[in-house]
Amino acid sequence: MNNSIMSKAAIATGDGAFIISDIQVGAPGADEVLVKMKAAGLCHTDYDSLTWGKPIVMGHEGAGEVVACGEGVTGLKKGDPVLLNWATPCMHCFQCQEGNQHICENNSPVTAGGNGYTPGHATLSSTTWKGQAIERSFNIGTLSEYTLVKSSACVKMDKSIPFTSASILSCGVMTGYGSVVNSARFQAGSSAVVLGTGGVGLNVIQACKIAGASHIVAVDINPQRLQMAREFGATDTIQASKEDQGLTQVAKEVKQLFGGRGADYAFECTAIPALGAAPLAMIRNAGTAVQVSGIEEEITIDMRLFEWDKIYINPLYGKCRPAIDFPKLFSLYTKGDLMLDEMITNTYPLSALDQAMADMIEGKNAKGVVTFE
Repeated sequence: MNNSIMSKAAIATGDGAFIISDIQVGAPGADEVLVKMKAAGLCHTDYDSLTWGKPIVMGHEGAGEVVACGEGVTGLKKGDPVLLNWATPCMHCFQCQEGNQHICENNSPVTAGGNGYTPGHATLSSTTWKGQAIERSFNIGTLSEYTLVKSSACVKMDKSIPFTSASILSCGVMTGYGSVVNSARFQAGSSAVVLGTGGVGLNVIQACKIAGASHIVAVDINPQRLQMAREFGATDTIQASKEDQGLTQVAKEVKQLFGGRGADYAFECTAIPALGAAPLAMIRNAGTAVQVSGIEEEITIDMRLFEWDKIYINPLYGKCRPAIDFPKLFSLYTKGDLMLDEMITNTYPLSALDQAMADMIEGKNAKGVVTFE
């Protein structure tokens, strides 16, 4: 590989472990951009990527600075700060034409690639480990000092936005905010229940507040996380018992809060398969239940939970439209409506990724961020 540079990166080895190792990152092709990473957010998908059964450069949230652009790149130049985004719509396929850019049939690493390489991203052969091409998480691999991406994966941002704050936007914040605003089309004055107050849940709470919710009820087993939920906009909290595995007791408390009917909306953000149907128990007839966390396991559902006229949706990435949504999120942050700085509990060097992952799994952080330099 000519003109490549050495980059220290976190490599998931596919068997549940990861190592910090050197990779080679090639020079940008015609429509590619070489980015020096400044910060990368962590989420539970990074932990999941340890068991994807293949070596992969970890990380799918992040922000950095443009180092070099291919000859065909317009609108970006060396030194520009950019947010990296893994959902790069082709704008030509059936779903893009339907307005569903987040599930692009050609480029989405989830719907088109099964968490593997897809066209519309930088060439696979441009990143190598031990002399062999290596895939990168969601085709961007942000837990690396340098990454090569298509220009369409870059969202230029204002220099006043800290890299650490921007780095958490492109998965956890977008998923939470978009699930409320884009997917559920949350109506001002409505009530909401949020099951699980991790990074995504806290952003669901923020989005409900921004959208004008009358009541936001946060549910978790961890009292410290419920305190965080109040700081991010929850009006009420319910500490669930570990013995209440289906949250039936919580559902009773929720109905009491809302005149025996239930809430207008409920958002499941726990990633616990047994709670996949739980939001249905929290909402009123004709209410909307949203499964935000991406549960994919097979579960049994009591169909009476759907009675009556309830809507259950399972959105991906908050129906993200990068060119529309990220400028909105930048604006909300600048106005002080979207709390990002406050969401970052700890930062870590890449060499301390093991501690960062442990803190995330133990629920110590609202968000942990790996910083470079």
